[in-house]
Order: sequence, then C-alpha cells, then structure tokens
Amino acid sequence: MVPYCRVLIDNLQAAVDSQFDSKARTTSHSYEKYNDWETIAAWTADIAAQNPDLVTRSVIGETYEGRPMYILKVSKAIFMDCGFHAREWISPAFCQWFVKEFILLSQDHYYWKIQLLELSLRFDLCFIHQNVVFKDRMWRKTRSENAGSRCRGTDPNRNFNAGWSLGASKSPCDSTYCGSAPESEKETKALADFIREHLSTIKAYLTIHSYSQLLLFPYSYTYQLPSNHEELNSIAREASKQLASLYHTKYTYGPGATTIYPAAGGSDDWAYDQGIKYSFTFELRDTGRYGFILPESQIKPTCEETVLAVKYIANYVLEHLY
Repeated sequence: MVPYCRVLIDNLQAAVDSQFDSKARTTSHSYEKYNDWETIAAWTADIAAQNPDLVTRSVIGETYEGRPMYILKVSKAIFMDCGFHAREWISPAFCQWFVKEFILLSQDHYYWKIQLLELSLRFDLCFIHQNVVFKDRMWRKTRSENAGSRCRGTDPNRNFNAGWSLGASKSPCDSTYCGSAPESEKETKALADFIREHLSTIKAYLTIHSYSQLLLFPYSYTYQLPSNHEELNSIAREASKQLASLYHTKYTYGPGATTIYPAAGGSDDWAYDQGIKYSFTFELRDTGRYGFILPESQIKPTCEETVLAVKYIANYVLEHLY
C-alpha cells in the first residue's frame, strides 16, 4: 500500500535476485516461494479439484490484459483479496498459504475440524489472484491504457467510490492515479460487483497488502471515525497481539488516515460504506529493509504469524454474527 518505493537499494537487480533465496527452488508450485501467474492459476484449479468438499473455484472477471480473476471459496461470510498491487508479492503468497492451512486443519485435527465445520456453514472466504508481473518489478497499477496519455494504468486501490479522487493523484503518470472515474478499471469493477451481489452474506472484508506491518481499518479518505471505531480498534489490537505472539513481529494498528496518511478510493473504506462493518487492511512484512523485495525465506514466518491474526478476526466475526 506504500505509494512509492522508499526502499534504499543501491542495486535493484541484485536485490531482486537475492529475493529468491528460498531452498524451495522447483518448477512446480511451492508455498515457500513466489510462484508465477501460470503456476498460481494451475494451483487454484488443483486445490479445488483435490478438495471438492472444502474449496470451489470460480471466475468473477478478468484483468485488462485478459487474465482471469479467480475466487476460491472455502466457507461463507468473509471476503479476502490478495495481489491487488502487482509488486506486493507476499500478498498472494499469503492467500495460497491460508488456503493450505485451512485444508490441513480441517483434515488433520479433530478440534479444528469441528470448528471449521462451524466456519464452513457460516463463512465465505474468497481469494482473488491478480499477480500481474512484467518487466517493471516495482509496478503498482493496472495495465490499462489512459486516453490522451502515454502512461498506463490506474491504482486500483484509489479507484473505488469511497471519497474517490479526494487528495488522490489525477495524473495518469503517477503510481497513485485514481482513474478517470470510480470503478473505471475492470479489476476494481469485477471485485465491487461481486461484493455487491453477495452483501447479504459477506460480514467481513480483508485486503492483504505490503509493506509496513500495519493493521488498518476505516477511514482513510476522511479523519471521521466510523460508528464502531472502538470495536474495530479492539479487534485490531487483539489481532496484532496474536500475530506478535509467534515471532514478536510488531504491528501498528488504527484508522488509515491517522495511522499512515489520508488516501481516497480504497477498497476497505468502500466495503465499510457498503455495510460490511468489519473491514481491515493488512500491510505485511517488513518495515523497509526489503520492502516489496521481501526474501522468499520470509514467506513462511510471515504467513504463519498472519494466519493467527486472520483466525482471530474470523472467530470474532463468527461469535458476533447472530
């Protein structure tokens, strides 16, 4: 979610090369490496085929360049998206890890099997993989063409109808360009349409980004606090404690506008304004040493600790649904 790459790297190519430091160097899918788009797409099909009672795959749209936007449904009422910004590779890595964790827990542990059966009756965790990677490793935006400009793309997390364009860039050449209109991007509209169609069942929205180690909630487009601010703050505080319990990774939490900076057009604010009162943005590891070039060796600990926070939020929502 960081608008500009502030990582102090003298040799970017060397940093990119060293990012692939995991021992899990295979051509097949691995939960401890950064998989390319084709590998992730094949994995979504395989994981659904291998676990038909737990996972179903569908397509809610496609990106500007024609890549399908996949949803993996593993239960009912929480929507989670990953890979919204192309350069944030740890984000889709986490969603793949979370699906694996969900399946393993449901199969191997009696206690969790009972608990996950309860979750599966009431929750709908969904995953979008939009991991578009091309020559520019630091690319943030979509790949759409902008009329009258040589510059491509719109920041999808400035493109939602939540204070749209207020304080956001109106220049197509900027990495935080808000687009020509709300939901001008195919990716943004597909996600928004899906959520609108399922508002009666979606009770929580989680969007996974990097980096900065933050757990944010509305609002970002205004300094006004949401009506359930105290509840959201309490959830974020406890989820951050759960996350820190494993590797002592410290997260900062709070409303987006005051915790980092004002930002309009974000998906979490938009989801909240649609009536989804449990809406959170995760900014995963780290705080700037590697930034978007987080080494593969940190995928496992990052995912393990983040799962604890997501579980806390999911259980809280489950307990307060009825």
